[in-house]
Amino acid sequence: MSVSQPEILIVLPTLNEEQTIGRVIDEIPRSSLEGAGYKVRLLVVDGNSADRTRDIAQEKGASIVNERRRGKGIAVSKALSAVDADFIFMLDTDYTYPAGYIPDMLKLLGSHHAVIGSRMRGRRQKGAMSRLNLVGNYLLSLIATVFYGKRISDVCSGFWGFRGEVVKALHLRATAFDLEAEIFSQLTRRGYTIAEIPIDYRRRSSPPKLRSLRDGTRIGWALITRRFRRLEKAK
Repeated sequence: MSVSQPEILIVLPTLNEEQTIGRVIDEIPRSSLEGAGYKVRLLVVDGNSADRTRDIAQEKGASIVNERRRGKGIAVSKALSAVDADFIFMLDTDYTYPAGYIPDMLKLLGSHHAVIGSRMRGRRQKGAMSRLNLVGNYLLSLIATVFYGKRISDVCSGFWGFRGEVVKALHLRATAFDLEAEIFSQLTRRGYTIAEIPIDYRRRSSPPKLRSLRDGTRIGWALITRRFRRLEKAK
């Protein structure tokens, strides 16, 4: 009797990333993962890009979901609610997070429910994060640690890995950059374990979409309010 291959799904949220989406996909270690016995799928969740992002991703073998409403949270929440795989990774597509860490993160998912690539515990290229962003990320991670009783160094990381059954238990309603805060909140409140792996973090080649003060305030408020919100039952 044949045994089906375990499947890895890599979710790539995009919005006008034609300069970097190809490099991100090329860096994903598909051949080594497939050589280890996994089936690998790529899913680009696009926020209605006005450039060639979707065309480039499709040329490189990714499936495309186009969400006409802009907002990372809206697009990814919708995608994660519909996907099914043994392991799911979520990776920002501005080429700041090295996709080569996926095999190491996959190993940690053998003993944890989720894993993040931590910029704070790894090395950051000069100019990759402004002083304001560094301070803001430290404060947001401190809020997360205090309110949830779970130490985390980089709650705003755009590089996550999950076991498939964990994603099915999440009920995401985020609309923007509060997505990671909502994921962290639900994971910890549902009793799931989160591991961290130090990663190198590269400088962006394009202007950041996140507005430090406005979006940082929104993320902090999301962490606090979601701590006391009633959890929906698992699907």
